[in-house]
Amino acid sequence: MLRIGLLGCGRIGHVHAKSVSQVDGAVVMAVADAYPETAQTLAAVTGAKVMQAKALITSELVDAVVIGTPTDTHYDFIHACAAAGKPIFCEKPVDMSAGRIRECIKAVEAADVPFLTAFNRRFDPNFARVQDLITKGEIGNVELVTILSRDPSPPPISYVESSGGLFRDMTIHDFDMARFLLGEEPVSVHAVGSALVNPEIGKVGDVDTAAVTLATASGKICQISNSRRASYGYDQRIEVHGSQGMLRAENVLENTVEMATATGFTKAPAQHFFLQRYEAAYRAEMRHFINAVTNGIPVTPSITDGLRAQILADAATLSCKEGRTITLD
Repeated sequence: MLRIGLLGCGRIGHVHAKSVSQVDGAVVMAVADAYPETAQTLAAVTGAKVMQAKALITSELVDAVVIGTPTDTHYDFIHACAAAGKPIFCEKPVDMSAGRIRECIKAVEAADVPFLTAFNRRFDPNFARVQDLITKGEIGNVELVTILSRDPSPPPISYVESSGGLFRDMTIHDFDMARFLLGEEPVSVHAVGSALVNPEIGKVGDVDTAAVTLATASGKICQISNSRRASYGYDQRIEVHGSQGMLRAENVLENTVEMATATGFTKAPAQHFFLQRYEAAYRAEMRHFINAVTNGIPVTPSITDGLRAQILADAATLSCKEGRTITLD
């Protein structure tokens, strides 16, 4: 039985605790949060012991640690977990600084502990199926990837101000998905963005509407479309065009009922919230981590995947600001 310590007992902490409860071979043993009442609430749900973060990391009762705290705390927690020899499951982004992520990589590699960067969309059953078919060569060589990712509504301005910007906060998932589907590293990034949904987002130096083009050394192209507004629900679609065919994963709708009348055909809207849309992905992600740690198999996506996505996010941010294509080494 893998005994998990959970750092961060907010919304994502509850998601991960639920996922652990649905996977055989693991239990949430301890929880910690900067706000004691929040920790007590999750402890009451899971039956876990409430501990201080440092004590949880070093406790003999804890075999592995899930980091679901604010991004600016990740660096210290990662180093502490590595020093304690504890496997790490860390929410994205690993850190807002690529340089600090590199320092975390050194600590993790020196300690030789498993590390999973929580890009949950890789574990979505539909997206994972697309990648599996690509790997099997079902559509030949990948030539063009299209990713559409649009939120139902923008977050509060207070969140935007500390988010690191749309490319680091939202598009970073799409950068990881692009790498997942392209099978090659992008070598150039060109991004454009505007504040069309909420002018206040523009006033704090961010954008809410963006498009990014990535290209690999062999010429493969990925197009990413982002918006903080989608009146029809949480828009999450991908399309991969190859030399011998095309693969597409559509939105997951509220239901599968389609109505036809004299006025036309109608379907349900897309599921409205990311926790609902990716519930199965969160569960599969946690199952992978628990299985990998328990059986000594490689964990993916790794901390290096977290670094590469962050580098792309940084490049897109610079490209949008300066209006030029950024070439990557």
